[in-house]
Amino acid sequence: MSHPLRDMVQEAFAPLGVLARSTDHFQPRQGQTDMALAVADVVALGGSLVVEAGTGVGKTFAYLVPTLLSGERVLLSTATKALQDQLYARDLPRLVKALNLPVRLALLKGRSSYLCTHRMELARQDHSATDRHTAHLLSRVETWSMATRSGDLAELPGLDERSPLIPLITSNRENCLGSQCPKFKTCFVNAARREALGADVVVINHHLFFADMAVRESGMAELLPSVRVVIFDEAHQLNETGVNFLGNQIGTAQLLDITRDVLATGLQLARGLADWQGTASALERSARELRLVVGKRQGALKLRWVGEAPEDIHPGAWQQSLHDVGAACLQALRALETVSEIAPDFMRLFERVAEIAKRVQAFLEPCAHDAVRWVDVSASQIRLMEAPLDIAATVRDRLLKQGVATQDIGQDDEAPWQDEPESLPDPVGFLAEPDDLQDLNADAYVARARPDEDTRPRSWIFTSATLGDDPRLRWFTEPCGLESAQVLRVSSPFDYPAQAALYVPRHLVKPNDPAHSGQVAQLASDAARRLGGRTLVLTTTLRALRVIGDVMKQQLEGSGIEVLVQGEWPKRHLMERFREGAQAEEGGCVLVASATFWEGFDVPGDALQLVIIDKLPFPPPNDPLVEARGKRLEAQGRSPFNDYFVPEAVVALKQGAGRLIRRETDQGVLVLCDNRLVTTSYGRRLIAALPPMRQLGSDTDLAQALEALKKV
Repeated sequence: MSHPLRDMVQEAFAPLGVLARSTDHFQPRQGQTDMALAVADVVALGGSLVVEAGTGVGKTFAYLVPTLLSGERVLLSTATKALQDQLYARDLPRLVKALNLPVRLALLKGRSSYLCTHRMELARQDHSATDRHTAHLLSRVETWSMATRSGDLAELPGLDERSPLIPLITSNRENCLGSQCPKFKTCFVNAARREALGADVVVINHHLFFADMAVRESGMAELLPSVRVVIFDEAHQLNETGVNFLGNQIGTAQLLDITRDVLATGLQLARGLADWQGTASALERSARELRLVVGKRQGALKLRWVGEAPEDIHPGAWQQSLHDVGAACLQALRALETVSEIAPDFMRLFERVAEIAKRVQAFLEPCAHDAVRWVDVSASQIRLMEAPLDIAATVRDRLLKQGVATQDIGQDDEAPWQDEPESLPDPVGFLAEPDDLQDLNADAYVARARPDEDTRPRSWIFTSATLGDDPRLRWFTEPCGLESAQVLRVSSPFDYPAQAALYVPRHLVKPNDPAHSGQVAQLASDAARRLGGRTLVLTTTLRALRVIGDVMKQQLEGSGIEVLVQGEWPKRHLMERFREGAQAEEGGCVLVASATFWEGFDVPGDALQLVIIDKLPFPPPNDPLVEARGKRLEAQGRSPFNDYFVPEAVVALKQGAGRLIRRETDQGVLVLCDNRLVTTSYGRRLIAALPPMRQLGSDTDLAQALEALKKV
């Protein structure tokens, strides 16, 4: 297959190509070039491509170079806001400069990432909503708001994303006033959208992508830029993210939020025109009664909901509580309707309450086909959830067939859009010999780099370091509706046998034994003491996190090694402190973490040389979504364990193990504290899915390997 874009990409990645000449530390890698050429083919001809690119391949450059050279408009989605910032502020500008392209970049996040100056003023007026600490933070935000251009709260140091101030100074789709807002013309969200529509490359995140799809279904579309190429990086998170947005949900915290807003807005803007106290009390009482009907539960859990009510809850009491919420919503709607013309705030509140009433009615009816219901329970709230089992139908029917935005782009109440950007000027002079420059222009470049736009399908690229353990990557492609996509697997270029060792201690008790976490903590403490910190302990449950963290703090007290435990500080602070600890002359750091730390924790170099995983990361079998997926496989005559549980564990294990070796010069040891890896057939499958590390056979071998790391 040959076309102009492929030739350009081949030249860019050549040993003496533009990347080698203009990018620091660039080294040609065959796997990276193979991936870049596959991306170029799909960009030029259309279609879908799924790429698993092992750690160190350089997948970011592999998908960015061909898309930038194509001259196409690109939508690039990644898993987190932190990765968004990295792509927008570091990777893309570096490549745009190296390739000498006049490409316009835009960063687009969800509403909750941007300051809403209207709500900031409301928060300042409502003294009851802020304590002294929150009021101090609000003052800092007000000072910053006068200087910021983007309004992105990530610019403001020291503002924890968990701060109770965040919902007070940001908007969401429910409470945004749209074009009726007094701050509409200076709105940071609208400014970000205008920039996105005029950009050549727009960087978003998976949550924003699916949130937009969900809203579009309800008729309140927020149009993303029309693009030809769509790239999903960290695509292994795509299915779970989509499932969370494409269903139906309502929470008691959401009800209490709207209760507060109805009361505050009513008293501020229409005091005496309706019984705001009574209306708010009815809403609040119905929310609290709904929570109480679930009863006291130990810890966070999920309740199955297959009939009229969730498990262990009286159907009559549950149905009555839902009816009471609906009745309280109707009472609020009557009050809001009487003052709807006084201020736009009331019309938006009316729409919010109406949407909640609609969702309540949906939960009073039977669950949708091929979906599952459950109730998330925590100490302070419950959330009623209904979700599809996967995103396959959505991807097949609404993405691959129709593209990202099928509607005409124009003016609407939510976002003012501007005209399509003009054609790109000449972007490829760096690849041409000086004598050839006079023959190049933008139209010729675009024409030779891509076929006719009217006939070519969109290009979809899905990539991650971990997408499964079989040649067709079915763990990813089946739930995402991508069975017909082209699949490419590119191995890591790292020399794992030389750089890393794997140890599975056989003497530990079984993972389900209550003594297991204590034994893992003892092993981790001994290893960390020998290594001088530089250790990451990943747990599969929060209970194990607490036990291992507490035991390790006791074991390492007085050693000079600091034990950091997830939950004690924000994630960003923990990561910074861990890196700082590795640079200290004495002591060091151990981090005990779970959940999000299994991926996205990037500490290259000798700051992290030991990763310990407490047990195999199988999905919880009693989770309603997991259970429903297993039953569907059984109905298809397939094995839930082999076709779902093991592949899920494979991907999670590869993600966790991937924290260890991040560069060609890194060295380290991976310890998997689950002897099922060496006693079962599926254990051998899991080990085979990991990078080919050399294996250690005993605690003595482990001690020697750790001593060797200290001498490096």
